[in-house]
Amino acid sequence: MKIKDYLLQHKLVMDGAMGTYYSRLVNNNNEISEYANLNAPDTIINIHKSYIEAGAKLIRTNSFAANREALSITSGEQEKLIKASYDIAKKAVEESGKEVYIACDIGPISESSKTEEELLEEYKFICDVFLKEKPEVILFETFSSFKYIRELVPYIKEKLPDTFIITNFCLDKNGYTAAGISITSLLEELAKTNEIDAGGFNCGIGSGHMYHILKKVPLPDNKYIVITPNAGYPEQFQNRMVFMDNEGYFTENMKRIAGLGVDIMGGCCGTTPNYIKNINQHINMQDLNRGNRITYSQQVTLSLKHENSSEENKENRSADGVIHKNNLYELFQPGKKVVAVELDPPFDAKDEKILECANKLKNSTVDVITLADSPMGRSRVDSILMSVKIARETGMEVMPHLCCRDKNMIAMRSGILGAYVNGIRNILVVTGDPIPSENRQSATGVFDYNSIQLMDFVKEMNREHFSEEPIYYGGALNYGRGDINKIVERMQRKIDAGVKYFLTQPIFSKEDVDRIQSIKEKIDTKILCGIMPLVSYRNANFIKNEITGIHVPDEIVKRYHPDMSKEEAEWTGAEIANEIIEKLSPFADGYYFMLPFNRVSLMDKIRII
Repeated sequence: MKIKDYLLQHKLVMDGAMGTYYSRLVNNNNEISEYANLNAPDTIINIHKSYIEAGAKLIRTNSFAANREALSITSGEQEKLIKASYDIAKKAVEESGKEVYIACDIGPISESSKTEEELLEEYKFICDVFLKEKPEVILFETFSSFKYIRELVPYIKEKLPDTFIITNFCLDKNGYTAAGISITSLLEELAKTNEIDAGGFNCGIGSGHMYHILKKVPLPDNKYIVITPNAGYPEQFQNRMVFMDNEGYFTENMKRIAGLGVDIMGGCCGTTPNYIKNINQHINMQDLNRGNRITYSQQVTLSLKHENSSEENKENRSADGVIHKNNLYELFQPGKKVVAVELDPPFDAKDEKILECANKLKNSTVDVITLADSPMGRSRVDSILMSVKIARETGMEVMPHLCCRDKNMIAMRSGILGAYVNGIRNILVVTGDPIPSENRQSATGVFDYNSIQLMDFVKEMNREHFSEEPIYYGGALNYGRGDINKIVERMQRKIDAGVKYFLTQPIFSKEDVDRIQSIKEKIDTKILCGIMPLVSYRNANFIKNEITGIHVPDEIVKRYHPDMSKEEAEWTGAEIANEIIEKLSPFADGYYFMLPFNRVSLMDKIRII
């Protein structure tokens, strides 16, 4: 019987963990089970048979981590190992004498050392090795997004149309993946992806958290839903990660999960054949009640209800359909030149100077103060907390920078929530400068996200938590010296991730002005053009020679000399800034001023046109 036919009449039990169960059997937490396909195949066969004996109707090949980086193997060794994983599973099924389905298990490959093209090529290579075996089921599990799956599922269906494809994603306790994508968005995309037959969630969290997350969301009616949580949360004991034995608790939660309309259930890390046996014995596999399922058309309606208004993507709608404005973004609408000024928070606890600067800007033509997030990897007062204080004491609009370098995904989410409850509604999302080389032994960059992934995460938080009054966020535009089409392509990815406007690096040359104009002609978005009035001969040379990504032409530097007075140098910087503003004026949506040493007095010398 085909798996689809079986699912028309029954719920289906999947096996439990392979990796953690293998480590437990060999009493070595550092052993990688995939190597055993070649070194100890009988052990893997016996694990499969144990799960089958426990009642598993679907087993996964021992190939989750069978990629070149994880196992340090060649493509030839990889092919041999993957084929062995399928042969072993097939032999286990044959020796059991039972009708059991085999899922070819494909896990995520680390993106740390390969390009997207190289990663996609390896994923296709893995698929091709499995497809030679004419499998009935292919399973992608523990993924954090649809990024590669979007291209892989049609690739598989084209080669083997009857393949039953399952895609499982890994959530945290808040219902988000490591890429910052919410369970709601994952289910919506699952519902819309025709080539996928079943999908759901595995790993990451225990059965209790899994149930509480699932019960809050509607499950699409046009897909089979798969749920395989961890046994719980491990603790470290004598250099081993140990899961508690909690089969009874796990089973009770899986009963509740089954009642939500889940079709396929099993276990992930920490689960053993006993967990699967309990699912098989205590959950009615004939009960096809689909719980709180909604139809695909309803799912699409729900999605559209939460998304931004399609009208020029200029406004956000709340869950009740009401349009909510954003004070800063509204300034763009009449064609006004929006003016943002960046202030660097202090290195120490003395905030008098920056507050004095902010109060001076309050009485100028400046629309928003933007606060850098420890620029150049040197610790300063937190950008969000400094923004909150400036907004409270001056009443001005603020836009803290949020950079990916220093905070992991937990701290990032906490910071965004903290910003929101303190009234912050605008942020600038950036990847962040690297940590200076002299500090790398004592401090490490986190980079759980790049800027686009963090933008996606904020977009999800807007949908899930801030729909009544969403956060608007901008992105950095590094217009550089590369291919303009590539730059525009990356900008579009940021726009797709919810970016409302861009702030550029400082502009000094006619060539850079022309590049910005060309970019503006190719993409419909708001751009605040970067202006940095240099304040001395030394400052000009430093920016020219030591700051990557900023091009200061020789003719700009020559307008300064070492014995200039402070006032004379400031006027020179202001004159250059005014000349650049005049060139940018026909197409710039506004200006983003980066004032060296927080010299806000420069704004009195600037003409905004």
